[in-house]
Amino acid sequence: MSRRVELGPDTVERDLAQLVLTVLELLRQLMERQALRRVETGDLTSDQEERIGITLMLLEDRMADLRERFGLRPEDLNIDLGPLGPLLPRD
Repeated sequence: MSRRVELGPDTVERDLAQLVLTVLELLRQLMERQALRRVETGDLTSDQEERIGITLMLLEDRMADLRERFGLRPEDLNIDLGPLGPLLPRD
């Protein structure tokens, strides 16, 4: 099954949501990795670590809510870039 975004007149809202949520998921994952690097290097106070952790958990919850609203699964956000492979790393 291809994971390319295919826009159609009957599914334009869902397909647009898929594209936007894919970009947001990419940014969320990048922010999470950066936060983990900062925690590992000791750049943050314990209060900052806690705030970042809570924020990332809330963001992940909101992403799950939006995926559910548009009938999308997490793997639906991993768009196939053809010869470049999938956009998001596979877990």
